[in-house]
Amino acid sequence: QVQLVESGGGLVQAGGSLRPSCAASGRTFSSRAMGWFRQAPGKEREFVAAINWRGGSTYYADSVKGRFTISRDNAKNTVYLQMNSLRPEDTAVYYCASRLTLGIGTKMSDYDYWGQGTQVTVSS
Repeated sequence: QVQLVESGGGLVQAGGSLRPSCAASGRTFSSRAMGWFRQAPGKEREFVAAINWRGGSTYYADSVKGRFTISRDNAKNTVYLQMNSLRPEDTAVYYCASRLTLGIGTKMSDYDYWGQGTQVTVSS
């Protein structure tokens, strides 16, 4: 069983930065690839970024490429999402997710555990 707890969301003006984090329980964190997804009001949940088990490989949605950076600290069982140059269209609930494989996944069905989400609101 894996529990994921996100924190670090909030309200920021356009152009600002936030760094949500996701703390994982359990001893298998370093064997799991991790991902971030987001869901805006009235829209489906969409892929944002993913990182492999060691952190040496990352992948981003085109909409956030060059602005967001995913990273992980296996010693702390934590994954981060550094979000820079935020835009109003980035407003959403951000979820982290975990999959019991080493490699990256980009679909919701690739992941087997989910956090409860953290709200990110970007004002114009």
